[in-house]
Amino acid sequence: MNNIRNFCIIAHIDHGKSTLADRLLQQTHTLSEREQKDQVLDSMDLERERGITIKSHAIQMEYPFEGQNYILNLIDTPGHVDFSYEVSRSIAACEGALLVVDATQGIQAQTISNLYLALNHDLEIIPVLNKIDMDSAMPDEVEDQIVDLIGCDRGDVLRVSAKTGFGIDEVLAAIIHRVPAPKGDPNAPLQALIFDSVFNSFRGIIAYFRIMNGTLASGDHVKFFATQKDYHADEIGVLKLKQFPRQSMSAGDVGYIISGIKSSREVKVGDTITHVVNPSKTAIEGFENVKPMVFAGIYPVDADDYEELRASIEKLQLNDASLVFEPESSVALGFGFRCGFLGLLHMEIIQERLDREFDMDVITTVPNVSFKAYTTSGDILEVHNPSGLPEVTKLDYIEEPYIIAQIISKSEYLGNIMTLCIEKRGVMKNQVYLTSDRVEVTFEMPLSEIVFDFYDKLKSISRGYASFDYHIQGYQRANLVKLDILLNSEPVDALSTLIHRDNAYSFGRRMCEKLKELIPRQQFDIAIQASIGAKIIARETVKALRKDVTAKCYGGDISRKRKLLEKQKKGKKRMRQVGNVEVPQSAFLAVLKLD
Repeated sequence: MNNIRNFCIIAHIDHGKSTLADRLLQQTHTLSEREQKDQVLDSMDLERERGITIKSHAIQMEYPFEGQNYILNLIDTPGHVDFSYEVSRSIAACEGALLVVDATQGIQAQTISNLYLALNHDLEIIPVLNKIDMDSAMPDEVEDQIVDLIGCDRGDVLRVSAKTGFGIDEVLAAIIHRVPAPKGDPNAPLQALIFDSVFNSFRGIIAYFRIMNGTLASGDHVKFFATQKDYHADEIGVLKLKQFPRQSMSAGDVGYIISGIKSSREVKVGDTITHVVNPSKTAIEGFENVKPMVFAGIYPVDADDYEELRASIEKLQLNDASLVFEPESSVALGFGFRCGFLGLLHMEIIQERLDREFDMDVITTVPNVSFKAYTTSGDILEVHNPSGLPEVTKLDYIEEPYIIAQIISKSEYLGNIMTLCIEKRGVMKNQVYLTSDRVEVTFEMPLSEIVFDFYDKLKSISRGYASFDYHIQGYQRANLVKLDILLNSEPVDALSTLIHRDNAYSFGRRMCEKLKELIPRQQFDIAIQASIGAKIIARETVKALRKDVTAKCYGGDISRKRKLLEKQKKGKKRMRQVGNVEVPQSAFLAVLKLD
């Protein structure tokens, strides 16, 4: 056990985690020449196309050092704020972390938040300064930032270039010298933490675990703490690029277990595996359930695919434990699911993966956040969907979630960033100059304002320099109203939104104008209205297709024409009562992209 080291790599997006992982695998000869390619751990097509890591991956390396053979278990993590839950799980399975900082960009918001995650778990931090071979690198300045942030000595910061392979030996030496060996008793009752799982269509569900205490052998009778179900460990082993079976594994090891589990509900990430005969008394602490921030409905384009969609989302949830879903139905879109995501990028990735991995065509409704509605009778309701809001007469007030946003940027963009945050109803809390031209501002703002396009706007006004990180602070009372869209005075539930009163009028107007372009003309007039309660705030009309009924009346008395027109008017009126307006699919999608 003294020769095992478990560590992860944490960093901001694009600071070179995956490239550093490549070099470590190359240096330890874990991969053959043929298997070696760039970003070898980013196995998903989507990850390679976008150049981001979505899943954390575990891989084992063997490294001879100073006359002894060491086993290094590396867990590579994502860098985007939407996937910080993946990072927290990887951290729970490790004793040390490489904190990678880009020498050309310095410390960014996500670096700081990932560092705090690691410090909360008492990990040993090894600061690594990457990309020092680039012309625009500022190694001395960035080293000062790292020393200020962590409080380490300047000599502790390793300078490397993951691209060229410079300094990789020192990183491996630092991992062996500085990261503590796993603590744990191989003879105690078994406790193994599940930190990830994947679905294999031939073998069932494969769970990845890290053994904290005890020993697990192939063929053992084991049970899972949270679900209390028991299984036989058909195969256990370690993860290199492929799976390598082992007969037994003990405290400190990271590996996988295959036990023929079919249902995804039976494996929970963060659960503890123990023996049936001599079980451990307690589960492993330190895992909180994920709290989704953004909610949206996902519906199948073809209503018959509902059950298939359910199976697909369940399989995805195995691989991505931060996805939360429950069934929901809508008048306009039929049956579907209400899903909770960690952010907009997460939502986009899930949609893309449903399409690629499971071939599902889906429609996503307007993303929103969860509100708390207080009724006049003193009840509190959690509302994920505007249609779940109580009637206006019974509603006392609504509270919405607020966040503390930290933005780190160059000081020249400070004015624009402040304007953007104040437009989004933000209140400035703090402003700190990290160096002469880098500033950190802290804002308190409503989460619902960030959900749509805040991140994109922030990137564009700061030319991509600003980095953004947030955490939930709690709920505050808000002046929100429910905006309904009516077609021929019938509300369309899929288009209703909860919105701040000040923005409701302009949003309603834009919505009506957009729908007027998209709804096809009928034989009768269609009124499109936006309303708050009983008050109509905007209206557009789709004019009827007219037929010239008076063409055959030439000459003669005007009353003959009048009579024909009256008759037509009555017919149109009757038609309007019977006729219903079909809202095309494109209308729902266009409303999502209103801005």
